[in-house]
Amino acid sequence: MTCESGDLGRLDIFYDYEAVKERLSKSVLEERRGGGVWRYWELLPVDLRYRVGLEEGGTPLLRAGRLAGELGIRDLYLKDETRNPTASFKDRAMAIGVAKAVELGEETLVTASSGNAAAALSAYSAKAGLETVALVPPEAGAGKIAQLLLYGARVFRVRGVEEGVDPTVKLMLEAHRELGWYPCPSFGPFNPYQVEGPKTIFYEVVEQLGWRLPSFLLVPTGSGCLMTGLWKGCRDFVELGLVDGCPGFVVVQPEGNQPLVKAIREGRSFKEIKPTPHPSSVASGLLDPYPWDGDGAMEAVAKSGGTAVAVSDEEIMWAVEALARLEGIFAEPSGAAGLAGLRKLLQEGFIDRGDTVVVLVTGSGLKEPEKITRLYPEPPTIPPEIDVLRRLV
Repeated sequence: MTCESGDLGRLDIFYDYEAVKERLSKSVLEERRGGGVWRYWELLPVDLRYRVGLEEGGTPLLRAGRLAGELGIRDLYLKDETRNPTASFKDRAMAIGVAKAVELGEETLVTASSGNAAAALSAYSAKAGLETVALVPPEAGAGKIAQLLLYGARVFRVRGVEEGVDPTVKLMLEAHRELGWYPCPSFGPFNPYQVEGPKTIFYEVVEQLGWRLPSFLLVPTGSGCLMTGLWKGCRDFVELGLVDGCPGFVVVQPEGNQPLVKAIREGRSFKEIKPTPHPSSVASGLLDPYPWDGDGAMEAVAKSGGTAVAVSDEEIMWAVEALARLEGIFAEPSGAAGLAGLRKLLQEGFIDRGDTVVVLVTGSGLKEPEKITRLYPEPPTIPPEIDVLRRLV
């Protein structure tokens, strides 16, 4: 579903909060069994009977003691979204997107994606018996392509032909217009329902912290859909009186694609943002040339007292290694970018070492193993002889 005016504006969803208050409260949630996205069904835009569930959401909030010690920060938590069914936070978005497609009677869904959203969409479509056409960039990771093929999606790598234009989005829109396929990407102007899934991350963090707010929440950012969802979740809880404010939201982008960071730091408006002509980074999941949901992300930063920071590929790969070495979390580069942003903001003094910080880890390293293995030499092959092992160790 897109805006009837055709201006590619995002459709926002509003709830009757007074009615929701009659059914949802802290005590209700504390007594409610089960976790995950559908735990908060009163704040979702689709009826439970259309649910297509793979037990998405309900991911752990892990206290990162060793990592906090290395960074010199008191309270650091990692929201580990790699535990979702297809190993990224995109499952939350697509659980809602596919449920809405079922409600609307759609049969063929099309998406434009760097890989994670398409993998999630394909899994939920498979569960629902729907068809998926996935349009991905030529460099989409091997792990993501493997998921798509196994879930039964029809996959097409789409090469770029125009500077600053995402070819997958361009073709998705044409397929929607010409073939009538239902657009179900993970950004707002073409799928307004998807943002309602990631917002449940905020709900979970607040509950997991015992109804406390962290000082800052750091978010790897490409199109801005995740940050917009978190901001929506915070506003929902404020409207319901479940929290009395928001943490400082922090946008983290790679240096090779940082339109939101530049706009925020330079005080420019969303309308002044130009697409990145040639986005590039080891964090391939954050390379949307244009931040489709950037208006919501910018509003979140401005109204919460947050900030935005760009990180280099070297800083991102440090974060990948540190998450694994110190906390046992295997993250893809895009999923680890938030940690790189934290280290940089600690160095700049924006975040205090006494603050309570939550970093989102958004996707598994199994998505792009080729980027991880190149960090290390090939393991040696040896005979079963202790002297050889002793010598090498």
